[in-house]
Amino acid sequence: MDFSGLLAQLLNGLAGASTLFLVAAGLSLIFGVTRIVNFAHGSFYMLGLFVAYSCVEHLAGSIGFWPALLLAPLAVGLLGALVELLLLRRIYCAPELLQLLATFALVLVIKDAALWLWGPQELLGPRAPGLDGAVDLLGRRFPAYDLFLIAVGPLVLLLLTLLLTRTRWGRLVRAATQDREMVGALGVNQAWLFTGVFALGALLAGLAGALQLPREPASLELDMLTIGAAFVVVVVGGMGSLPGAFVAALLIAELKAVCIWLGVVQLGGVAVAFPKLTLVVEFLVMAAVLVWRPWGLLGRAQAAVRGVGASEAPLQGAGPRAAAAWLALLLLLALLPVVLGQGSYATVLLTDIAIAALFAASLHFILGPGGLHSFGHAAYFGLGAYGAALLTRALGLPMGAVLLLAPLLAAAGALVYGWFCVRLSGVSLAMLTLAFAQITWAIAFQWDALTGGSNGLTGVWPPAWAAQGAAFYWLALALGAAGLYLLRRMLFAPLGWSLRAARDSSLRAEAIGIHTRRVQWAAFAVAGLLAGLAGALSAFSKGGVSPEALAVGKSVDGLAMVLLGGVQQLAGPLAGAAAFTWLHDSLARATDYWRALLGGTMLLLVLLFPQGITGFTQNWRALIAIKNKASKGPA
Repeated sequence: MDFSGLLAQLLNGLAGASTLFLVAAGLSLIFGVTRIVNFAHGSFYMLGLFVAYSCVEHLAGSIGFWPALLLAPLAVGLLGALVELLLLRRIYCAPELLQLLATFALVLVIKDAALWLWGPQELLGPRAPGLDGAVDLLGRRFPAYDLFLIAVGPLVLLLLTLLLTRTRWGRLVRAATQDREMVGALGVNQAWLFTGVFALGALLAGLAGALQLPREPASLELDMLTIGAAFVVVVVGGMGSLPGAFVAALLIAELKAVCIWLGVVQLGGVAVAFPKLTLVVEFLVMAAVLVWRPWGLLGRAQAAVRGVGASEAPLQGAGPRAAAAWLALLLLLALLPVVLGQGSYATVLLTDIAIAALFAASLHFILGPGGLHSFGHAAYFGLGAYGAALLTRALGLPMGAVLLLAPLLAAAGALVYGWFCVRLSGVSLAMLTLAFAQITWAIAFQWDALTGGSNGLTGVWPPAWAAQGAAFYWLALALGAAGLYLLRRMLFAPLGWSLRAARDSSLRAEAIGIHTRRVQWAAFAVAGLLAGLAGALSAFSKGGVSPEALAVGKSVDGLAMVLLGGVQQLAGPLAGAAAFTWLHDSLARATDYWRALLGGTMLLLVLLFPQGITGFTQNWRALIAIKNKASKGPA
């Protein structure tokens, strides 16, 4: 740990910070004006790298390396404009989470498009002419290209600042970040302003990717890796603040550099591997900043955001006919393995659907009636799954005891995380839940002695009586139905009414004596308990658990299920879980490009049925009833 080594790592951190700032600056601009949390922004970064590879490969000989390289961000910016025109312009008035679902579906489409165009292999571009050497710094060789990247970040910040402060378009953008409605009232064409901002944001992401061509290979995994880091930078710096994004990128990149420089350090006789903290340090920083200053380091405080379920009609209890229909459906599901054969693949798929429905319903409990946006619900699913695996392998407990204790571990995690989360709202709440989930994922990914690290834990199978025929499916169906019934009963208990009151108007709820934070905290614990039960069932169903159970993709799957089914209906997460699981399974077995088909299907559902499957069904039934009544004429 000498000074020259620290300097080298700090310079590496500065080079990485410049790239991270370019991505985060585009994301911050897009959110500041359009208020869309663009999950596809990491895909634009990935495309910038792939397109730069193709441009340099085919055009560098005729027009030169740098002109060919700079064609890539222009192409990505044009694609961003098309995405805004054809997709996002249609959903600006939709709830935030529905917009998130649309951009996540776009991630799936872009990933498979890149797979089709460039293949699954990593592609490494050539060195940059004139910058392919190294510079001597304190006895160490430092790449000249990295010094060039260090200069790019401040230069882009200066140019963006001049654009936003010295041009009419920039002043309109800054005005739109403060009050979009007033800008529209003054006669400004907001539609084209939004298109321009989205194209600029996509161009910056594409530029960041293109400039990485001489440093790292183009890979299909870069989209999700990049968007997580960009979210962290934007939230830590302050949503919509370019200087904040620059400061946050420097802070996080240099903290990672210092962790790498420290290496393994003995603290109190315990060896601490600081390089392992690079997977989690950014989320630790984000969690700390959000708890201390929810609007970010250089951001501005915003009014609390009402929940996505705020427009929900008053819930009504199931009448005798509805209760009979639900019992009939449960009986039908129980008899399906007998009709189809207990050893059929349909039984496996139905088991997955039952577990997914319980997971989605637990998320819906805090998302719809509670209005609490969560991007990290996989934390509780994963805690339940890992708890089941550890209780089975380490303590040898029977499955019945494990299914009782593992959800309690997830509920304990929800109590700890929820205590911090219920103090926030809107995007800040969503990002804090994401931070806690990623911290949990990083611990599971790296704690080899306890969790098996990246390999996970295997050998977690149900006992002989549950492994025969459809016995485990019936168990999963029974526990899933019991969990769903419990959630429904709670929604019509004082906890449920208080939860919806806190969602609709926290001030009025507090005025009549409801402790809103305590109610929301309890809801987090209940949701975590049942998500943990779903995770424990999944561990026994799959024979083990891996860190993927805690990853952000699992949380997004849960959101997709809830939003596809419909947030405003209690049956929404069930319909969404069934549709999402069936589509995922069917498309994955049918083609290598199943992500594009799944994403395209989700986009169609978002555009055609923004209220979800159950919302569309209810509206259709209401329309039929009105037509029938009209056809009968006056009494």
